[in-house]
Amino acid sequence: MEWPKDADREVSATVALDPRLDFAAGTVAGMAAIAVGFPFDTVKVRLQSSAVANQYKSTFHALATILRKEHVSGLYRGIASPLVTAAPLNGLVFSVYRFLTKIQLNDADDTPSLTQVTLAGAGTGFVGTLITTPTELIKTQQQLIQSAASTSTTFRPPSSAGDVVSYVLKHHGVKGLYRGVSATAWRDAGYGPYFAAYEATIRFWPRPAGVTDRTVSTAPWYALLCAGAMAGVAGWIVTFPFDVVKTRVQSTFATTPHDPYRSTLSTIVHSYRNEGLRVFFRGLSPTLIRSIPVNMVTFTTFEAIVHTFS
Repeated sequence: MEWPKDADREVSATVALDPRLDFAAGTVAGMAAIAVGFPFDTVKVRLQSSAVANQYKSTFHALATILRKEHVSGLYRGIASPLVTAAPLNGLVFSVYRFLTKIQLNDADDTPSLTQVTLAGAGTGFVGTLITTPTELIKTQQQLIQSAASTSTTFRPPSSAGDVVSYVLKHHGVKGLYRGVSATAWRDAGYGPYFAAYEATIRFWPRPAGVTDRTVSTAPWYALLCAGAMAGVAGWIVTFPFDVVKTRVQSTFATTPHDPYRSTLSTIVHSYRNEGLRVFFRGLSPTLIRSIPVNMVTFTTFEAIVHTFS
């Protein structure tokens, strides 16, 4: 996908375009990405949860086991919540990121440094936590339902996203929907290296002799794919330990002083003491496998839509 030479506007995650277009393009890109990567997200959550992780030997064993016992629908259990909320959140991410990038510049035509890109991305993650935390909690609870039910003949957990919300509000109030908010915030700070890796790949991608424009408008389509893949990997590697902590905190609602997963800090301490440093990278393999095609789809779809309608 190489843009026309007479394109009158740059198409890049750092260009100030119509925020409504940013939001729409990001939302569509988010929906496409969720459809591509959700099965591996389910596997990741199962591997991270202390309650069910011992049922699986590896990423592909977990994938095969879920397919055998729960069929394809088991891999997509809980997808309704992110489709309804995470896809629009992806649109919000791009809009907020553009805004936070723009306010750091002295002139709207300036090109932001990679440091400014990183700060804007991290700030975007923190802002998005207000929406991400309840969405992640609902998704995590749904993804663990089948495993929890299979270990008990009497336990009948809430199954749909609406059931989970009703259950949480009834027993834990609105505060319950924001369980794990601090771990989620630190995890989502990964949008900093995420956007920085994308921009760096695009800017440093080799151009034909004489081409000085380093924006996405002069990059070939496969550069966008590579940049998206690099963004996904960079964003996850830096903050993945907090994703493990988030999953463990959100997989239970216990808050007693003796519960090891009552808070972000207690979860970190307990997990490290009992399982060592490796526990904080449990589920990294399916996450990285998932992140490559997901972010290829995300950025390519976003840039294509923005280019088409701008």
